Amino acid sequence: MSRLRYIAKRVALSVPVVWLGTTMTWAIIYLGPIDPATRLLSEGQTQNPAAYEAARTQLGLDQPPLQHYFDWMGSLLTFDLGQTWLLYQGSDVNALILDFLPRTLWLGFWSVLIAVCIGVPLGFYAGMRSNTASDYVASMGGIVWRAMPNFWLGIMLLAVLGSSQAIFGFDWQSLWIELDALTGSPDLSRLHTVEGFLAATKKVLPAAIVLGSASMGNEMRIGRTAVLEVRNEDYVDLARAKGVSERALVWKHIFRNALIPLVPIITSEAFLLIGGSVLVETVFSINGIGLLFFNAATQGDLPLVGTLMYVFILLIVGVNLLQDVLYTVIDPRVGLEGA
Repeated sequence: MSRLRYIAKRVALSVPVVWLGTTMTWAIIYLGPIDPATRLLSEGQTQNPAAYEAARTQLGLDQPPLQHYFDWMGSLLTFDLGQTWLLYQGSDVNALILDFLPRTLWLGFWSVLIAVCIGVPLGFYAGMRSNTASDYVASMGGIVWRAMPNFWLGIMLLAVLGSSQAIFGFDWQSLWIELDALTGSPDLSRLHTVEGFLAATKKVLPAAIVLGSASMGNEMRIGRTAVLEVRNEDYVDLARAKGVSERALVWKHIFRNALIPLVPIITSEAFLLIGGSVLVETVFSINGIGLLFFNAATQGDLPLVGTLMYVFILLIVGVNLLQDVLYTVIDPRVGLEGA
């Protein structure tokens, strides 16, 4: 099987996953115990039959369930997402997603980058120096980072940064780039400038550290184990016996093969980052898709919840496809199975 055919097969297999996820979302929201129509009404309108029927008509619930399902799925597939009902009442959902989603992607990008660029090298470093003081320190650090809850770490980090002048002797808000506040949304409109890029990065950095902390610990632990396993493989001993230099042995044979089991770990952590963004964006007041989902759920805007679930499903499936592509790059044998 060629690499292109392998990727095409994975794309085809992702279609039923998206269908099943969106179908379950529709069933839970529109066939579940909570009536979406009642959530659109104020407390005084809930006993008004005319207002209730008008709300059901607005949501399309006056139609047979199967027809409503096909209409709802058709709107999602064509990205005709309509308008919000309670949260940002009357606003276009497409415009809201285009406004909120980039902030979540910016947060997720730095979270994954921090976790990978710190966790993986430290894990490999510990694996190459197993049973040494460096190994013990790195392993203990990974366990500690893995154990700290996101909400607690976020609150502690905000407290420390707020008192950075007294603790470290410098003010975090004015360091390098001046920030108007510790929390809030990054300004992504000026990313094309150096100053705008640095300001947006600094603004999201504390939240990214918190969101990527658990992933960092996981990748350190798995990276260390992967290196230890690869170091004991027969082909490593054979390459060493053939006179392969230590540098080439480490980079070409050990590190590259140790990355293979890390790919699903990194991508699976990305799934957790999507869910964790709801909590972290709330703590750091970042107006991203996670905070939008949280507000929609707490305020009862169930149609918006269903739409955002569809976006989350697409993001997760997209990350899964990226994992398959990375597999074929790191281990070419994946795309050649069955050839």
